[in-house]
Amino acid sequence: MITRQRLAAGLGALLAALAAGLAFPAGAVADETTANAPKVDLVIDVSGSMRAKDIDGQSRMAAAKQAFNEVLDATPEEVRLGIRTLGATYPGDDRKTGCKDTAQLFPVGPLDRTEAKAAVATLTPTGWTPIGPALLRAADDLDGGEGSKRIVLISDGEDTCAPLDPCEVAREIAAKGIGLTIDTLGLVPNAKMRKQLSCIAEATGGTYTSVEHANELTDRVNQLVDRAADPVVTPVATEGAAECAKAPTLKSGLYTDREAFGRERWYRVDVEPGQELRAAVSVAADRAVSPDYGVLLRAVTVHGREIVRGEAAGNGRTDVVSTGLRYPKAESDDEETPAETVCLQVTHSFAAAAGVKSTPGLPLELTVDVVDGPSPAGDVASFGLGRGWWLLGALVVAGFLGGLVWGWLSRWRVAVWRTN
Repeated sequence: MITRQRLAAGLGALLAALAAGLAFPAGAVADETTANAPKVDLVIDVSGSMRAKDIDGQSRMAAAKQAFNEVLDATPEEVRLGIRTLGATYPGDDRKTGCKDTAQLFPVGPLDRTEAKAAVATLTPTGWTPIGPALLRAADDLDGGEGSKRIVLISDGEDTCAPLDPCEVAREIAAKGIGLTIDTLGLVPNAKMRKQLSCIAEATGGTYTSVEHANELTDRVNQLVDRAADPVVTPVATEGAAECAKAPTLKSGLYTDREAFGRERWYRVDVEPGQELRAAVSVAADRAVSPDYGVLLRAVTVHGREIVRGEAAGNGRTDVVSTGLRYPKAESDDEETPAETVCLQVTHSFAAAAGVKSTPGLPLELTVDVVDGPSPAGDVASFGLGRGWWLLGALVVAGFLGGLVWGWLSRWRVAVWRTN
């Protein structure tokens, strides 16, 4: 009996140990999955102006609650969603206190729909509109992890806590290079609010949407939450140098940087014989700039000789200017031929408008792709036409035959006319 008890106890201990051993890898996998999961922080304005009843006969707050409930029901399981409020708790007149009024209503993490809906139901329009402080705290809510990060800001008015300009806050968040996007939605917007919310969104590559109906609000927030779940390529933050000799060496990939007004950025790329370098750059105007501007991307040797360039110009009708270039390096018969270091120079002619801060620099996105070069027989176009020669030949033959037929018909019609 004692032997059986000991055997049973030993078997139980072994099973417990195996269960514990299996639990740790599962936990590690769960932690990794959570770290890479897309994150969304919904930031809702609960200031006193949200009492206004001008959205489909109901108050702005009621429309926002309805939209939130429907969004919570439709949120994909893989999205880690949180809710933050601004202006929800302090009804007084002290500006210093009112501008600290932002709180995390529901933490960013696995979604408990019942708990989140219950938290949203308690919201009552109360106080100020501290958009800048709320964005700073929301960025902290989303800190960490490698997945996509998105803030969705819903407001019915401009910030009331200057000089902490929310547009400057958005630029600072973008300058950190953490891949965070801010989308903004304006309820019953006016010109001043539209300008501010547009500036916040543009600073991080997000979107601004004007909303005047409850169904529009629901649809748009659902789109943005779903977009967070889509797989995206997160740009790698890098820092170009003032000269090629000190520039970072980049591999194929997507990079983000900031370039000050009147300055240039340098990067290095190694290209093996028989490979082709393809590079593109986009520079965004995330603040008011003077019209007529351009961007230049140059590929030069380490000795300063220009290889190829790409350039583009704008006139104020677009906020982003992009250009690109291609450089194929010829194959070499000598297998010992080393890779060539190509220096990429990025310059732009944006100028900050009067009274606009020039720091931090404008955001730029650089794409680098080093691929196998084209083969002489297949991919290289003949005199720039390639397979277009077949089409050109067919058009020549068709034109010749058409001319013969038209000439014959014309002669026949003239003969008939003369006979009659």
